Amino acid sequence: MRKLLLWGSPILFILAAIGWFSQIDALWKVSLITAFSSLSISIGHSKLLSGYQYTLWILTAVCAGLIYPQTFLHLGSIDLRNKWLILIIIQLVMFGMGTQMSIEDFTGIRKSGRGVLIGLLGHFTIMPVTGFILAKSFHFEPEIAAGIILIGSCSSGLASNVMTYIAKGNLVLSVTVTAISTLAAPIMTPFLMKLFAGTMVEVKFFNMMMEIIKIVLVPLSAAMIHDILKNYGPTARKRINYLSILSVIWLAILFFFNSSFSYVRESTTAILIEISAFIAGAFIVGKLYHLAYKSYSKIDSLMPYFSMFGIIYFTLVTTAAGRDNLIQIGFILFLVAILHNSAGYFFGYYLSRICGLDKSSSRTIAFEVGLQNGGMASGLAGSMGKLATLGLASAVFSPWMNVSGSLLANYWRKKANKEATEKRESIVETKII
Repeated sequence: MRKLLLWGSPILFILAAIGWFSQIDALWKVSLITAFSSLSISIGHSKLLSGYQYTLWILTAVCAGLIYPQTFLHLGSIDLRNKWLILIIIQLVMFGMGTQMSIEDFTGIRKSGRGVLIGLLGHFTIMPVTGFILAKSFHFEPEIAAGIILIGSCSSGLASNVMTYIAKGNLVLSVTVTAISTLAAPIMTPFLMKLFAGTMVEVKFFNMMMEIIKIVLVPLSAAMIHDILKNYGPTARKRINYLSILSVIWLAILFFFNSSFSYVRESTTAILIEISAFIAGAFIVGKLYHLAYKSYSKIDSLMPYFSMFGIIYFTLVTTAAGRDNLIQIGFILFLVAILHNSAGYFFGYYLSRICGLDKSSSRTIAFEVGLQNGGMASGLAGSMGKLATLGLASAVFSPWMNVSGSLLANYWRKKANKEATEKRESIVETKII
């Protein structure tokens, strides 16, 4: 079936071209979306190209969102840009990513301290500064410019870990930098946004920090609770069980007696109570997920697919919502994505080399600096009600980061294999001499 779809895709692209030049809207629109969908499904048949399957689904979402924008903004009476719907999906994305991490990932700084510091320094300086310079140089509208800075100010995502693995880089260093940058995001992202984008959009530091905690740290905490229940001893499990019971009690109190509490809506007290509810929810979700894992252990391997679905959803809805802006500035924004991403790779690599890291670790830092968490940027844009403008950059940057990361990872993989071969030959020659 996949092979048939793979061979059928070029025919569908030809039909789309014929429909375009013949000005038959129904023909080219349906053919183009079907062609991308067929290619996305069938490309897994090719070992050489299977790594680009997710990227092709992203491109399919972009294509569908541009051609049929109204179709993907509402599902019946449901607004697909609804703040709470976006929050739930981004939490699912982050939880899915979190199930591929462990508590140990956050302790790797003991083994790779210097590399981690270089990675964090590069990530939270090179990318927001580059984003600011590019946004100003190309004279984007304020909210779109702020979106470029936003994605540059987010933490690195799990894509950097995948690319590092493909490139045969320092995987321990990669995972540690991702973990620590994620923990730093609630402080660093609002700070950088306030510093570089404060004149473009209204940035409320405390509110954004709380949103990032809800979007990133709460679902990651739920995943870490699952990790503790899975890998740590009975004492740790007993503590988690007690905390889960307390969480249920606290949520019940909020549900039944919230109206009895005296505080102003949108006040700091209200936000903190809301965060406490989310944290309580993290314990319950982590516990329930672990029970599901005990019944079906393969669930961990399925969770990344839910994360991928979430990113595709954001791409689809963001593209549909920002269609008019994207048609006007899409090419320029794509050019900026290339420049921004390339600057991260280039400066990340050479900063690491200058600081004395080996080639393997420097390639790792290049990925950590150059690849941002597009899902987090989309989630924040959605929470601010600016998905069509502030979230537009992440819709364009995310597909390109996957493409460029895959190309660079495969190139560096070949170099790593060549270097390893040369090293072995050098050792053999030395022994002979």
